[in-house]
Amino acid sequence: MSLFGGVIPITGITFLMFCVFGILFVGYALGRITIKGVSLGDAGVFIIALLFGALLFTPLEEQLVIKGAVPVGFADKALEIVEKLGLVLFVTSVGFIAGPKFFGNMKKNFKSYVLIGLVIILAGGLSAVGCIFLGRAIGLGDLTSDGFTAMIVGLLSGSLTSTPAFSAAKATVAEDLQGLVSVGHGIAYIFGVIGVVLFVQLIPKLTKANMEEERAKLVIKDEAAEKKTYTGKLLKLDGHGFAVFSLAAVLGIFLGNIKIPLSSAGLSGTCFSLTMTGGCLLVALILGHFGRIGKLSLMPEQSVLKLFRELGLVLFLVGAGIPGGADFVEFFDPMYFVYGIIMTIVPMIIGFLFAKYVLKLSLLNSLGSITGGMTSTPALGTLIGTAGTEDVAAAYAATYPIALIAVVLVSQFIIILF
Repeated sequence: MSLFGGVIPITGITFLMFCVFGILFVGYALGRITIKGVSLGDAGVFIIALLFGALLFTPLEEQLVIKGAVPVGFADKALEIVEKLGLVLFVTSVGFIAGPKFFGNMKKNFKSYVLIGLVIILAGGLSAVGCIFLGRAIGLGDLTSDGFTAMIVGLLSGSLTSTPAFSAAKATVAEDLQGLVSVGHGIAYIFGVIGVVLFVQLIPKLTKANMEEERAKLVIKDEAAEKKTYTGKLLKLDGHGFAVFSLAAVLGIFLGNIKIPLSSAGLSGTCFSLTMTGGCLLVALILGHFGRIGKLSLMPEQSVLKLFRELGLVLFLVGAGIPGGADFVEFFDPMYFVYGIIMTIVPMIIGFLFAKYVLKLSLLNSLGSITGGMTSTPALGTLIGTAGTEDVAAAYAATYPIALIAVVLVSQFIIILF
């Protein structure tokens, strides 16, 4: 198959690169459109990826398969690589950026982060249970009771953009119901991304926050760290820090694939893991906290981290958005979309009110915690831009692991109990 009248021959890799970079260009242009101070930002890439997946990707892929340019299933595997590569780049960068202040922030606000993570996920779980009862009251359509529960749990994982919850739910339901979990996840994922991205931009405007004052509240003095500052010249394996970044990624991927059986909790055959995302985040936080081993530097350059964070985020959005758009069109049902909206909005609002009025956290700490509690990678990228500081990543990194564990368990318990 060829493009532009045969001028450019299309192979599988060429096709993928054409799609990815075309989506990035148009998506960034869309994200720059600002209405009353609110813009999609990087989520514009996600919107274009969804539209491309919904309208163009499937027919183009079918033609490429017919012409022998790509094998069957090539696109799904290739996009999964793009998505996973983006996640590794993003969360590892976030971990290194947050690392120097992470443990000081945790020491100060540990209980608050734990509570926010739990409150958000429990609110999401209760919203899901409420949707189960509502659906049974108004009718389940063609689904059985168990099938509807599988659909709702898929919607919950999508509304919280949680891949671990999605995987755990699929492993817990009967094999013939796993497709419904996938459908629900795909339907809710779209608003799960866009909803949190808009939330972290709207709240500062609605509260008329002074962002300079809010940024000042994030500054944390770590006197112990200051006393340990090394004054000599550190040895770097390379000028940019690519080597230590790669080390963190390797260790994080290994750690994330360690599986812990949950049979003691009555969840036979299921396991918990940090996943690649959590593993890379944790390792980078630790390396970023210590900064060096003797005279060996463990910190990449800040310019590299910022570049990788942005590149990783948009690659993730493209890799997740294209197949998400195709699934959305194929399985869309308006009522399921409404359920997904409920399970995104309710936890955010409850979590923010709890953080602000009960825990008395500052605005940016609250919003950073919300992005972590919602396990929302794209929203953190948006919040960093809105806040004008990288320091909000510490709150995300502190709340994320709590939410990660809680959402996996809540999803599995809903399946077992309902």
